[in-house]
Amino acid sequence: MADDQHAEHGYVRYVALGDSQSEGVGDGDDATGLRGLADRLAEQLAILNPGLQYANLAVRGKLAGQVRAEQLAPALAMRPDLVTVIAGVNDLMRPKFDAAEVAAELEAMFAALTAAGVRVATVTFPDVGKIAPLARPLRSRVLDLNARVRVAAARHGVAVADAAEHAFATDPRVWSPDRLHASPLGHARIAAALAHAIELPGSDDAWTIPLPPPPLPSRVQALGTELRWVSGFLGPWLIRRLRGRSSGDGRFAKRPELLPLLTDMGGAPGAP
Repeated sequence: MADDQHAEHGYVRYVALGDSQSEGVGDGDDATGLRGLADRLAEQLAILNPGLQYANLAVRGKLAGQVRAEQLAPALAMRPDLVTVIAGVNDLMRPKFDAAEVAAELEAMFAALTAAGVRVATVTFPDVGKIAPLARPLRSRVLDLNARVRVAAARHGVAVADAAEHAFATDPRVWSPDRLHASPLGHARIAAALAHAIELPGSDDAWTIPLPPPPLPSRVQALGTELRWVSGFLGPWLIRRLRGRSSGDGRFAKRPELLPLLTDMGGAPGAP
């Protein structure tokens, strides 16, 4: 499928699957529009192939199984030659998380896509305990899932942007105030990591470079930051979980069809 679609200087059809990270939450807003790592990667792809067509089926709040059930078949029907699959973070935060089950959902997507001749790329997840101290109990889950993702990716020839292995991934500046979604800088770094993972011409490992040391907050400032995070983000998230609601309820994919990449999607390609 993909061989006859691959342009001489780049990919022809790119589809993003996943949850809020691929949707672009944290990089823009619902009023002005979301950009995000997938849009940013599409911009890099379009430099090599201005005729690139791009669809983004990601919807915030989706579990890995939901991504597979709702997004995989539509993606395959588009006959893409590149697909990014980024899911599992929402599963990590659920009480009944099962790393083997989540990895199996991801691997099923890897298998179906690569069997159709699609180039597939994914990511590993950072130690959330270093981003939000109250999330430290999730560290073992993250490490377990990352290990399984690497093994599954290797079995199917999937490119892995192994951001978890680099210090920048837990720098607060690459995360938005809710600590669940990447900031514009974080989305730019992940897009660069994916471009490097698929060996896109012009990409390099500059995304791995740590940021300059930030000024250290005082204990009072640090405590205030934690309290604001608990009241502004953790509390509302817990209330949604108790009510059985998801941030993705009633939402739809922002680019459900393959369309040419417009120049006004979000600024100059590669801009932070």
